[in-house]
Formats: sequence, C-alpha cells, structure tokens
Amino acid sequence: MAALGAGLASGVASPRIDLHAHSTASDGTDSPAGLVTVAAAAGVDVLAITDHDTTGGWAEAAAALPGRMSLVRGAEFSCISPTGRDDRDVAVHLLGYLFDPDHAAIVHEQARLRAERVERLRKMIEKMAADGYPVDVETVFALLPSGASAGRPHLARALVAAGVVGSVNEAFATMLYNGSPYYVPKTDTPVRAAIDMVRAAGGVAVFAHPLARKRGRVVEPSVIAELAAAGLAGVEVDHPDHSAEDRDLLRGLAADAGLVATGSSDYHGSNKTTPIAAESTSEAAFGELFSAATGAEVLTG
Repeated sequence: MAALGAGLASGVASPRIDLHAHSTASDGTDSPAGLVTVAAAAGVDVLAITDHDTTGGWAEAAAALPGRMSLVRGAEFSCISPTGRDDRDVAVHLLGYLFDPDHAAIVHEQARLRAERVERLRKMIEKMAADGYPVDVETVFALLPSGASAGRPHLARALVAAGVVGSVNEAFATMLYNGSPYYVPKTDTPVRAAIDMVRAAGGVAVFAHPLARKRGRVVEPSVIAELAAAGLAGVEVDHPDHSAEDRDLLRGLAADAGLVATGSSDYHGSNKTTPIAAESTSEAAFGELFSAATGAEVLTG
C-alpha cells in the first residue's frame, strides 16, 4: 500500500476515492485517458477503472495518470447468482480489483464473456431489425472502439441516433431492460467461481450494486453473507441506484459479515447522468480492502 500513501502524500485531508468507473474499453463514453482526465478535473484522488469483462483500458489509463492521482486497475465481471429465495438465478456484477491480468483463468473467462457479449448484442439487433426498427449489426458494431467489450449501451446509442428513442435511459426503460421482448441473456460466470478467480489472481472482489432494484431482481442479503464466507471482500453500499433504506441494510450486513463497505459512482460518461465521484469510498475502507492484494499494485502518477 506504499503507492496509496505516496498518492495521498500531498496532504489531502479527505481524499475522494471512486472505485467504479467505465471507459470506452467497455460501455463508457470517455476513453481510458479521458476518464482519468475527467476524474482529475473533478478532484478525484483515487480512481478505479472497472470496465466490463476487460482490462483493455488499463495501459492507456495508467499512461494518462497525473502526479496527484492514484489508479486502481480492475474490471466488472458479468456473473450469475442464486437469489436466495427461489430456484432462478439472477444476473449480478462483481468488481475485481488489483488482480494479475495475465492470470490464465482470468484471461480465458474474460475472453469468453466478451464473446458472449458480441453474440448477445447481435441477436438483440436482429430481433429489433425483424420488427422493423432501423438498426443493423454493421451500424451498431461500428460504434464500438476497436477491442471494446460490447454492451447494450452501444445498441442504445444506435437507437438514439436512429431517432427511435430520445436518450440512452429511454432505450433501456422501453426496449433494452431485462425481460423486454428484445432482451437476450448471456451465459455469465457463477459468482463464486468469479470470486475464486479474482482471489487466485491476487485480487480482491466486491459485490457491485447488489440491491439496485430498479434494474430488476436482486439477491437476498443472505446470499451476500454466504459469499463473504466464500471469500468476498467487500460490498458496494453507496451507489446511485441504492435507496437510503437499502444502504442502511447493506452497511449493517457488511459490519456483521466482515465486509468492507465501498461507495462508487458507476460512472459511464454521457451514457448516464451520474457524475464521477458522486459516491465515494472512505480512506479507511480503501486501505482495508486492498491491504491483502498481491496481483497488481495501486499506481501513482
């Protein structure tokens, strides 16, 4: 953790730490370098780059790091989990931080997940085109930067450009939500397997926005407690999609289960209205979370 100390040695009393942000390496609208620039302009002291199922933005973000900032390299893994109340699995996201990006299991699974994303997006586009919407595979995939991890926001932007909807949020609310006629599931990683992979690669795992109910079905709190016993290190408590009541519930759960409580913006650039560092993690929680990470270091500009 020497890198963190160096990054905060400038006398920052209450550092701004945002541990969940996306770039054009997945479904954000800022390049990795642009993401770092936006964060620096907003007064962020520690930023985590956590693109979906890829580490493709790490090098560019690191190269753009200014002297007063620290960078946590991570990724958001697409997972499935039991709900804790019925036999149906639910889609969840796991934030993996400071893992070795060359670990064989991570490399293989991220490649598989990115392939799943491509196929899923292709099928959704084809369903919409069959119903007469003015979208096609070539146009949508042309919106993806080279090597980017494909996602529904890319299709949402194509729908906005075609005049079908007025915004990315409207596209998700009316056409791209889980369970819509155009929604296509993908084969995600069992969450326990993802936790095991991140830990084996020297990283730490945090359950992302577990009670974001506006997105659909969520897990029962008992599932989070069970994952804590299986190696989960933390839980994202302060998130734009969490109600005040659910934040209180998660904070109590984290204390009982020995999990680190984090806060993050889940910034996506102009794809979402939430500004970077709208939510943040305390310095104490940051230090506790990353004290045992061995796969990669916190970088300081």
